[in-house]
Amino acid sequence: MEKVINNVVIVGGGSAGWLTAGLLAARHNMDQGQALANPRITITLIESPDVATIGVGEGTWPSMRQTLATLGISETAFLLECDASFKQGSLFRGWRTGDVGRDRYLHPFTLPSGQPELNLSEHWLPFREQVAFADAVCGQTQPALTGLAPKTISTPEFHFHNNYGYHLDAGKFGQLLQAHCTNRLGVRYLPAHIDSVQSDAQGDIAAVVTRQHGPVKGDLFIDCSGARSLLLGQHLDVPLVEQHSVLFNDRALAVQVPYESEEDPIASCTVATANGAGWIWDIGLSSRRGVGAVYASAFSSEADAEQQLRTYLGLDQNATLNARSLQFTPGYRAVCWKNNCMAIGMAAGFIEPLEASALALIETMASAFAEQLPPTRATLPLIAQRMNHLHQQQWQQVIEFLKLHYVVSQREDTPYWRAHRDASSIPSELQEKLALWRHRAPSDADISQKRPLFPAASYQYVLYGMGFDTANPVHIKPSQQRKALTLFDENRKRTHQLLRTLPDNRTLINKVRQFGFQKI
Repeated sequence: MEKVINNVVIVGGGSAGWLTAGLLAARHNMDQGQALANPRITITLIESPDVATIGVGEGTWPSMRQTLATLGISETAFLLECDASFKQGSLFRGWRTGDVGRDRYLHPFTLPSGQPELNLSEHWLPFREQVAFADAVCGQTQPALTGLAPKTISTPEFHFHNNYGYHLDAGKFGQLLQAHCTNRLGVRYLPAHIDSVQSDAQGDIAAVVTRQHGPVKGDLFIDCSGARSLLLGQHLDVPLVEQHSVLFNDRALAVQVPYESEEDPIASCTVATANGAGWIWDIGLSSRRGVGAVYASAFSSEADAEQQLRTYLGLDQNATLNARSLQFTPGYRAVCWKNNCMAIGMAAGFIEPLEASALALIETMASAFAEQLPPTRATLPLIAQRMNHLHQQQWQQVIEFLKLHYVVSQREDTPYWRAHRDASSIPSELQEKLALWRHRAPSDADISQKRPLFPAASYQYVLYGMGFDTANPVHIKPSQQRKALTLFDENRKRTHQLLRTLPDNRTLINKVRQFGFQKI
């Protein structure tokens, strides 16, 4: 008989492992929020008690709201247990010219009005000297920059006035997911160290041998072991496709910064401040800030990066800085799926944390895996081919989009920035798009993926936030122009209304502690 796949083993916990386990269980072993008496598949997650998770990725995209809802996790519980706050986009400072005080723009989470019927960017171009792009096309920029929340306490869970994701404590998020998956979704949890991996005659993984429980057999194995890539990289020997020649950053220093007061304001966006050889992230949680310096070892020493971090935080040389040093090789595995093993998270690849794509990639691939779960071993190669194609597409777009932030900069002040703008380091497809976008605004037709991580609007926000020059459109239908002018006016009015009615982040989180959100 054909071998049925009904036993999935996940190696590694953290956000990647537990999100994968939860999404798999929610799709296959739950019905209307209730666990099935006879679950379709057995899900076992093995996590070494000796290996700490990286826990740096504290920013999410709006997709996390749907993920939490799918898992059956209350937004109120999530916010309180993970010290989470609301994120409405990414604020970039100093990326265009290096003038941190005046050089800034926001990549918001709200799409431009009128999409997909109307590409509002081409109608904005003639007015570029009068109003910033993000201010003109949506009502999120000013509320986000002034620290306002995306909703009010009377807004139901996961609903919003302005689209939003979260800032969260990654360690506490992993704990919440573990408890929910094991207590509510039926995931079997084995805290154990893996000593070896056993394969069968066909090269499939037959079992992982744990120190505490012996061999753990499975039909399908998911590698969530982080950058070690224990199964896919080490055991199955899938190489890493390095991206040092495109994106140079390979080091980071991370530190947790307490608020001076429990009532200090909480930023509504991730702040990314550029410097001579990298950039600094600043993420406001409800309980603290997460701050870190990302840099390229080819252009900066750790001592220089530490000094950049001290300067940013206003610390002198005598002040204690308990920064955690992180190293990574920018790149992704040649495939994410080989034989009966798929990698998700850092085991499949990692690029610098710009635009917080790490958790979004985990969500995307874990959701696709749960949807595409092969019913039998015979169907596995077909599903693997699909997932590997998606893996390639996603990583190529992530690399292209992150590179865009450097390429359209006007900075010439350091070797780091000059190297980033050198044509030899720019992917050919990005060069072609930039040449096209000199003549017309980006559109969805320029994005080849069916469900891209970054839609055309994201490219527009970065390009025009950085002052990219696109020629004014030659042919605009009068009816479309009238519609665009109406949308511009509506966005202006909506911005003023939201500035009057939305609470600040801190006030809303305090009300959530007191009352909680309405259930949907």
